[in-house]
Amino acid sequence: MEIWKRNLFICCLASFIVSVGMSQMAPILPIYIEELGVTDPRDVARWAGIVFGCNFISLAIFSPIWGRLADRYGRKPMILRASGWLGLIMIGMSFATSVWHLVVLRLMQGCLSGFQAAVVPLIAQETPKEHSGWAMGMFFTAQVTGGLLGPLFGGFLSEIIGIRHTFLLIGCCCLLGFLALTRIHETMRPATQKAALGLKATFASLPRRSAILGLFLTTLIMHFSLTCIQPILTVYVKELSLTDDHIALISGVIFSSAGFASMLFASRIGHLADTIGSHKVLFASLTLAGFVSLPQGLVTAPWQLALLRFIHGIAVAGLMPSINNLIRQLTPASCLGRIYGFNQSCQFIGMFTGAFLGGHLAAFFGIRHMFFIVAFLLLFDALWYRKASQA
Repeated sequence: MEIWKRNLFICCLASFIVSVGMSQMAPILPIYIEELGVTDPRDVARWAGIVFGCNFISLAIFSPIWGRLADRYGRKPMILRASGWLGLIMIGMSFATSVWHLVVLRLMQGCLSGFQAAVVPLIAQETPKEHSGWAMGMFFTAQVTGGLLGPLFGGFLSEIIGIRHTFLLIGCCCLLGFLALTRIHETMRPATQKAALGLKATFASLPRRSAILGLFLTTLIMHFSLTCIQPILTVYVKELSLTDDHIALISGVIFSSAGFASMLFASRIGHLADTIGSHKVLFASLTLAGFVSLPQGLVTAPWQLALLRFIHGIAVAGLMPSINNLIRQLTPASCLGRIYGFNQSCQFIGMFTGAFLGGHLAAFFGIRHMFFIVAFLLLFDALWYRKASQA
């Protein structure tokens, strides 16, 4: 097997393992907070938001720093650092005795992790350009598949072995990913002198600055549009349903429909991007995501929402792989990790602001109007990116 294919396979396997482990946390976190002594439901919800969201803040700050170090010292050491630290943090969370311990550990996780910011540049630099779209699609598929299966395993395991042991198992999963990543062979060494450039000099060295800034904005808007809808989706499903029976099950199916579509189509769309160009796929995916968001605010039954979310998932499958592939094509190798780090910062800023503002905006404008807001943002970004990419 060629080295780049072997590296891709290992990265996909490790990403799947880490995604399964990390996504297990979402359904069990509020219950764990209750076990740590927080009894009021409102306080549980508040602490769950703090614990879950504080990680995004520290990740947004530190991702460019770790990206720059990856440019200077190599991608593999940064990947091993991130995956190993992730496992240790999760194991540490199993021994927490206060909700403050969880907050501190999640902040530390964001400060010293940055797994994706290290893995994506390695895949980008090691994969031949003619196969990079397909490779990014495969990596995205592994992430999404792990993210879909994780909550199922988390809920099941917490009932079988208890929440503390589940966090211990999550940590062990991440360490298994660490062991798999030790088998990566990095063939391209960093250019230390160029990697030492300051922030201003780094952006000055970019040949297509406006296009890269357009990609940053697209990443932020895409993740904002996803996470601002997630907290209110169950409430919307309840509003659409004729009875309150099986609301949790129906909501779970609708949640999963978008991820399932992304899992099915990511590698296929990545291969299409290699054929016709990632910029065309990105514009088409943004346009599709925008137009399919509009009718989601007009549906009258849960099955209609599930179908539209499935189509939305197809659009999302074309977004992240295309963004990563375009960054690879537009960025000099000497600062690739740093630019990917900034892109990941935009991702986490979008996720944090979306999760924080989603409920407030829905309360002010109404749930149905949230889908119209998302549609406007995505269609505006499609036009803005098209203009920026042609500059």
